[in-house]
Amino acid sequence: MTLPPPRTAVDPRLSGLSVSQREQLHAAARAIRDGQLDAADRLLDALHRLAPCHVEVLRMKGIAATRRGRVDDAIAVLRKALALAPHDALVLNDLASALARRGDMHDALTIWRQACMAAPDYPIAWFNLGRNLQQLGDSEEALRALKQATALAPELLPAHILAGDTLVHLGRFDEAAAHYRAALARHGACGDAWRGLANIKTQPLGDADIAALSSLVQYPGVADSDRIAMGFALGKALEDRGRYEDAFAALAAANARMRQLAPWHAPTFSTHVTRVLEAGHRLPAPLDATLGREVIFIVGLPRSGSTLFEQILAAHPQVEGASELDDLDAVIVEESRQRRQPLLAWMPSASAADWHRLGQRYLERTARWRTQRPRHTDKLPENWLHAGLLGAMLPGARIVDARRDALEAGWSCFKQQFYRLPHFACDLGDIGAYTRDYRRAMAIWQAEQPQRVRIQRYEALLDEPEREIRDLLAFCNLPFDAACLDYHRAMRSVRTPSASQVRQPLRRDTARAERYGALLDPLRQALADAG
Repeated sequence: MTLPPPRTAVDPRLSGLSVSQREQLHAAARAIRDGQLDAADRLLDALHRLAPCHVEVLRMKGIAATRRGRVDDAIAVLRKALALAPHDALVLNDLASALARRGDMHDALTIWRQACMAAPDYPIAWFNLGRNLQQLGDSEEALRALKQATALAPELLPAHILAGDTLVHLGRFDEAAAHYRAALARHGACGDAWRGLANIKTQPLGDADIAALSSLVQYPGVADSDRIAMGFALGKALEDRGRYEDAFAALAAANARMRQLAPWHAPTFSTHVTRVLEAGHRLPAPLDATLGREVIFIVGLPRSGSTLFEQILAAHPQVEGASELDDLDAVIVEESRQRRQPLLAWMPSASAADWHRLGQRYLERTARWRTQRPRHTDKLPENWLHAGLLGAMLPGARIVDARRDALEAGWSCFKQQFYRLPHFACDLGDIGAYTRDYRRAMAIWQAEQPQRVRIQRYEALLDEPEREIRDLLAFCNLPFDAACLDYHRAMRSVRTPSASQVRQPLRRDTARAERYGALLDPLRQALADAG
């Protein structure tokens, strides 16, 4: 969203409005910024009655509607504005944002490209184009757009961060570090920049970085989001130096801050899992048992080797590695909105035809990942919760449950900053409870439908890589291909914190938990309680 300029500026976009109307528009913009959408709507409705064909008034109405989630209304009013001003880059940018919010990514990208052509010196359009291309896995074009944004607006920190992230995904780590450092040169407490540097695991942070982070996390006035990200980066840097007690303290402090923002409630989640399992046992037989055979879901606890298993599969000439997709959840949310009921309320009444339709909708949304290769992976870890309904919705899909030593996986989760809150990984006890719920659910589905679900153990891959890879490919109905043994040579964008690790051959020295000794006893106890 681009709001009008300050009232002291002379802006041709506001021509045709009286002084009082300009004041109203600025007040509406402030209301949108502050989340006061009712007030914004009142101001904009009054303005619209007086100036029904004013482009900027229409644009602001579109922004307000998008913020409210009334995306269809936003698109309609923004298209009206665009008809009046076909080359207005701000209108194009906001229309593209609304289209993307609705899931029309092809149209959104087309409109963003038009915005960039209409105003080549408008950095926000280049940034939005690059950001969304990056999310879709088109890292090369994303990088070109993001570099254009940083060239036009060197002070635009998010563009530097995303350019760095994209370069990491492409395996160009030195260039990525340069972008993160450029952001830090402008704002030394930029948490995302420190997060990016810390995640380049092949390039440990230096003594000067540790000193800077140790000071910055204590500095008054630093935003919570930056302090948290820097705390995780500091913990990683201290662990690399073997300072385990200090590392644990830094990570515990960062997690405690995260948990204060949005506490995870383990008993509530456990009850939800039980209800999902009960509903999953009452689903109708699928109309087409092969629907979804194009898809390989990789699920499990985060930090359990899912990116590695995806990299192995994506080295196969028939498989595209799509990384962590939100399409399954988006299809469920769409259906819930249409029915005006949450998932658990409508699951019992959904027919086989309904599930078939939803499966087709998922395949439609993910078709972009199968333009070059016939199959794709979807490695969003928490999709394990939907393993049961996938039996009705996409029964032909294969589900790979990535397993790693529970202590190592749990500790690795605690060390990783997750941005979706509340999150179980902020507390060692919650990690144990979440592990229990995940394992009891997957044990049920794997026992009942072993042809659909495979437990793939990380340690087994280390012990006998060729045998495990052959078995994994066979489970996925893929012929053996030797390229999967050399997965680390695959040239693809890897959009997870493990991007640097999966570009290396298998390593046996990644275990860290035991080095923390008694500090991790709470996690050991929580995992023992989980069974």
